[in-house]
Amino acid sequence: MGYKFGLIALALTALVACKSENGAPPTRAAVSTQTIDDPRVAKQVFGHIDAPNAGASQAIGSYARGCSSGAVELAENGPTWQAMRLSRNRNWAQPEMVEFVQDLSAYAATLPGWEGLYVGDMSQPRGGPMLTGHASHQIGLDADIWLRAPDRLNLTVTERENISSIRMDRTSGAYTNDNWTPQHEALLRRAASDPRVARIFIFPGAKVEMCKNATGDRSWLNKIRPWWGHNYHFHVRLNCQPGDPSCVPQDPPPAGDGCADAQVWVDNILNPPPPSGGGGGTPRGPLLMEQLPATCQAVAAN
Repeated sequence: MGYKFGLIALALTALVACKSENGAPPTRAAVSTQTIDDPRVAKQVFGHIDAPNAGASQAIGSYARGCSSGAVELAENGPTWQAMRLSRNRNWAQPEMVEFVQDLSAYAATLPGWEGLYVGDMSQPRGGPMLTGHASHQIGLDADIWLRAPDRLNLTVTERENISSIRMDRTSGAYTNDNWTPQHEALLRRAASDPRVARIFIFPGAKVEMCKNATGDRSWLNKIRPWWGHNYHFHVRLNCQPGDPSCVPQDPPPAGDGCADAQVWVDNILNPPPPSGGGGGTPRGPLLMEQLPATCQAVAAN
């Protein structure tokens, strides 16, 4: 899967020339000869590495600017899960994320009408920026969980490339639709109640709906954060592991259940505020290798 390092032996000068003409990815030998201040696009490095390194497990850097050492693979098939879109080779993560997905899928299998989980993108074999999609998912602590209850857990590789999740929102994310069920809320509550979890991203209407229906302890709602686009899946982000100084944590969510904030998101969807003016600033270009933690150079090379 992915680009096979070592198939082409190119000198550094030839590699740079080749990249400028046709976008060809670097070979492993070329990666190892580069320095940290080589202005190469990081996704062209990490996006073509098809296997993990042999280093110790470390989430290096921040969720949107880093890499992953010692990643492990979520098995393509498990008793209560299937990894989807195998051609992307993104079913890799830090060991604690793989364990979390396995645990959550076992819980999902206890819900009426669910056999487990379809698991979407996690991280690449060595993390880092991806060729397509996702600003985050770089350090092996993010995973997308499909909101579609599995039809069955023996899908073929071809079926997994072609099947899609099911949309759960209406009115551009302001509300849930008829596909949304109590089982979805139970699954998200279980995930958010796990101490390993830092945040969960889902469309605003789902957060508001859960706020309406939650009874008893509402502390888990704090981790459910509204965000655009998460209407076919929810995105789980784990905390940095204790004792991993290479991992840069995100600031914790604001105190409280976050329900009022989610309602503001919904109100802004239904009645968009006028443009604030001033423009959106200069778009960020693709991350360069020199913009990642220095350790990521070694992770890519070895």
